[in-house]
Amino acid sequence: MASTVGTVVALAQTPGGSMANPDKANNPVAQVRHQQSWEYGPFLNGGMGLGNRSDYKFFWGGFELGKVLTPVEHAGILSGQFELAGNVMPLWQAYTPAPHAATYTCISGGQSVPCVLPTGGGTFRGLSMTPVIFRWNFAASSHRIQPWFQGAGGLIYTTHKFPPNFLTNKNPMLGPVVDGGTCVWNFSPQGGGGIRYFLRPKGSIDLGVNGVHISSASLGDRNPGVNASIQIQVGYTFWR
Repeated sequence: MASTVGTVVALAQTPGGSMANPDKANNPVAQVRHQQSWEYGPFLNGGMGLGNRSDYKFFWGGFELGKVLTPVEHAGILSGQFELAGNVMPLWQAYTPAPHAATYTCISGGQSVPCVLPTGGGTFRGLSMTPVIFRWNFAASSHRIQPWFQGAGGLIYTTHKFPPNFLTNKNPMLGPVVDGGTCVWNFSPQGGGGIRYFLRPKGSIDLGVNGVHISSASLGDRNPGVNASIQIQVGYTFWR
């Protein structure tokens, strides 16, 4: 009997024993927090524009890689860890209204006057990369759920100038129809938050909501951009 008790006590005191930290043994969130793990996995993203871009829809897909860099920093309810991540999205699509006539401001006789011009539209395709994602993983008490918030910046390339704008060279005799003044390159500053739900110690389902701004930073003659859009992201993460 004394020998059995001694074995149990020794196991509890052994760093590698299953009783060394019974909380971590059944707590996937605590495990990845303690190990400052790498994370990687695929995701899909759907969203819509806001304001004057409320008729825009988006569908993206890609892969993310990240690394938890710090131990837990204690700051009350804001306690957590800093993670640096990035992603690539070889699937990037924006669905805009079909080509139509729209009202613009034109200059006539030195004065600004409204004018109606043919405007491009339809489906735009490209790819995107977000090389810098600054994420804060909260040190929640839950064994399964880890909330986070983030700020990030990305770059978008589209096969045609985005967003659609008034058309130039609209006469087939003069050449191809092109969007006037916008750009195939756009930047995507963004920020948002979400949760990870751990199905097992090394795997989580992720749900996030981001506010994304799309702008060419005036690389083209005009920069109508997408001032604000809401993007919902769902993915699966592997931890190691």
